[in-house]
Amino acid sequence: MELLLTSTGLANEIIRDQFLKLIRKAVSTIKVIFIPTASRTKEKLNYVQEAKQELLDLGVLRKNIKTVNLDTKVNYAEVKNYDVIYVCGGNTFFLLKKVRETGFDKIIAKFVHENKLYFGVSAGSIIVCPNIEIASLGDENDVGLKDLTGLGLVDVVVSPQYNIKEKSYLFSIVRSKSHPYQLREPQGDLPHPGMRLQRYL
Repeated sequence: MELLLTSTGLANEIIRDQFLKLIRKAVSTIKVIFIPTASRTKEKLNYVQEAKQELLDLGVLRKNIKTVNLDTKVNYAEVKNYDVIYVCGGNTFFLLKKVRETGFDKIIAKFVHENKLYFGVSAGSIIVCPNIEIASLGDENDVGLKDLTGLGLVDVVVSPQYNIKEKSYLFSIVRSKSHPYQLREPQGDLPHPGMRLQRYL
């Protein structure tokens, strides 16, 4: 399985290099399924345009980027010939709800088990974790999602926008009975503050 979980997508040079390293093919031949579903506000939609432009600036051809809004069921045949599923940020609760409703959770699982790349940005990073409770730090659960179980493709919970102000909240989650994890601070040099990942093991 190959997953690249980020805070701000391809805005950082280290992430861009890692992206190309994981794909292992000429950038002009990379085919991307682009999921903007979580971005429901005007501000977030601006980030979607920036994210798509970053792919183009990297050298991915416009014709090789297929935008899929998760408003209807998705068939695996629609994605099987692509190299990357790129899931934009936005509201994590809404995103997980739509991923489940459209069966895209199963498509993502199959995709990564075929050793293709899942690229998550913020909410797109959080949904592949064991649970998405951490999303309540910045997102409103305005869709009334009760089951906060994530896709479980990784065995850690990440907080893509981790900063020191979140620390006490993170410790309260760790202490709760439903989260038998240890808190690990980010280690070493990181690309920029937004790339800090908070992990629970």
